[in-house]
Amino acid sequence: MDYYFVFGLAAVALSFISYIPYVYHLFKNKTKPHIFSWFLWGLLSGIAFLAQINENAGPGSWVVGFTTAVCFFIAVVSYVKWKRYYITKFDWVCFIAAIFGVVLWIITDNALNAVIVVSVVDALAFVPTFRKTFINPNEETVITFVFSAITMALSLAALENFNLTTALYPASLVFTNILFVLMVLARRKKERTNFK
Repeated sequence: MDYYFVFGLAAVALSFISYIPYVYHLFKNKTKPHIFSWFLWGLLSGIAFLAQINENAGPGSWVVGFTTAVCFFIAVVSYVKWKRYYITKFDWVCFIAAIFGVVLWIITDNALNAVIVVSVVDALAFVPTFRKTFINPNEETVITFVFSAITMALSLAALENFNLTTALYPASLVFTNILFVLMVLARRKKERTNFK
């Protein structure tokens, strides 16, 4: 058993564990995900997963494939439970720009271009969730985003073929998830201070 397999398996196992509190809070109405972000994350991680497979990423791609399925599941549940919750004109702009990025990738038909576009568009897809959570910092399960950063770091270690095409997307997710967690914690601290 090589270490790529171990890191790939560890990333998927940790990712699975990290989504348990999120899904639990989702069904208890404590977490209210933004449908646009989760749908786009599913679409984008699916594209990144296919690009990684195409570039022989090996076990390092497993967690991205797993994440794809979970993101689509959360998007569907979010739609069923809240439909238009927190959707603003700005969210629509982000959503349309993200879809445009996917179309741009299809036109270019290049794996590296796909990953660059997907990484940028994924960050753009984070904006509706970032905005919603900035206003209501207690409506997200922050531990899931902490674990997401960790699992993507593990997936980087599990890449059999480490290059810009295979590594950029998970590296960008490490960065955006850490940034999101820091924002949520700062906003929660400020709210606690305001209530004193």
